[in-house]
Amino acid sequence: MKPRKFAYIRPDTVDEAVAVLGEYGDDARILAGGQSLMAMLNLRLVEAAALIDIARIPELDTIRVAGDKVEIGAAVVQNRLLAWPDLKSRLPLLGALLPFVGHFQTRNRGTVCGSIAHADPSSEIPLSLAMLGGEVVLRSLRGTRVLAASDFQRGVLTTAREPDELVAAVRFPVAPSRHRVAFREVARRHGDFAIIAVAAMVEDAGAVRLGVGGMTGAPAIRRIEMNGGTAARDAIETLAWDLEGFEDIHASARLRRDILRRIGPVVIEEACRCAA
Repeated sequence: MKPRKFAYIRPDTVDEAVAVLGEYGDDARILAGGQSLMAMLNLRLVEAAALIDIARIPELDTIRVAGDKVEIGAAVVQNRLLAWPDLKSRLPLLGALLPFVGHFQTRNRGTVCGSIAHADPSSEIPLSLAMLGGEVVLRSLRGTRVLAASDFQRGVLTTAREPDELVAAVRFPVAPSRHRVAFREVARRHGDFAIIAVAAMVEDAGAVRLGVGGMTGAPAIRRIEMNGGTAARDAIETLAWDLEGFEDIHASARLRRDILRRIGPVVIEEACRCAA
């Protein structure tokens, strides 16, 4: 199957892009890497009167450190971020999970911001943004607004972006020194969307920040107090039932809960061991 006819527009600047987006609104789709969008267009799961190609806008193809945050533009592909020399020191969680995002070939086209905008509940990059308390920068003819990750992703493939807004960048907080993280996921094949993804980050001597993807419509984030030998397993057991999980063609809710019970304590232990 092929997509319906659409206008292809390639603006040279962000101002031009938001002007076109303001004209077409909900009838337009933003094309950056196209790894999810083109498949959905071909299957006619979505339609567009216009595709606005932002991949070659220089202003959006940047990785920069601004104070205590790393800002990643909408045209930055995942492999470019993975190859960034400062990735593991400034964003160690992304350094741990990016190799699990798709395959080398798809990471050459897929963008960091595109994954955030697509908002798949099993995707690793939205999980990292929620875990780190990052921000999404939205541009439109009305100006710029910045949303916290928790306010941006509202559910399965659903975000707070308005039809005339462009996801121009995402911002991740720079990790403090001696920052320790761990990440694991279970998928049918390496590079597939995770059935369950779990990330852990040691906040201080007595607590771990835990993130779970694939259980609900958006990443679930919890703070676990490490006040005993069974604290991690007890917290994961409670969390597994609180989140319940959902059913799809890849796994049942019961299987998702079982996977979380098995890998959750392991990820917490790995993060704590690294911080010791």
